[in-house]
Amino acid sequence: MTNPVILVHGIFRTSSVFRKLSPYLKKQGFSVYSLDLKPNNATLGLDQMAAQLANFINQTFPLNQPIDLVGLSMGGLVTRYYVQRLGGIDRVQRYITISAPHHGTWLAYLLNRRACLQMRPGNPLLEDLNRDVQMLERLNFTSIWTPWDFIIIPGNSSRMPVGQDVKVPVLAHACMVINPHSMQAVATALSEPFYQIQAN
Repeated sequence: MTNPVILVHGIFRTSSVFRKLSPYLKKQGFSVYSLDLKPNNATLGLDQMAAQLANFINQTFPLNQPIDLVGLSMGGLVTRYYVQRLGGIDRVQRYITISAPHHGTWLAYLLNRRACLQMRPGNPLLEDLNRDVQMLERLNFTSIWTPWDFIIIPGNSSRMPVGQDVKVPVLAHACMVINPHSMQAVATALSEPFYQIQAN
């Protein structure tokens, strides 16, 4: 039996962005859930949206139910905050980010909203998450990215020093959840056997 899979969208998006990925995963036998972060326009901080995710998980699943997470773009940082700061590390088994600005994106300078400030390169929140990124080695962690992103600038900001690094030949950020290459990469990562590494 597979774990429930929770899909978390990015800025200005809703769960409808997964209109192809969600049925694709369901067809392969996964139980898929998603939520709409509100508001989705970056006026809330990544930490506040991560609290929404934590509440959704706590209200939807029993406390002893392990889960798998997939975070797209800004949703990749929302899910990281949940995993690394809100206790998600103890219940998430497979964790996948898709085109997430783990090291920031220069496009975040276009808006002076809280989450955009936090997604700028060198922001203290990002630096804090990256300081103990090694904790993600306790999970099956996969970062999926493309060098032709044009929203995450530079594209290799989505790369991480831990877990699996999967580069896909996808042109443009918006195609990362509809392209067969990236969808297959998500399904493959969700199918990996889980071997937990205990914290020291």
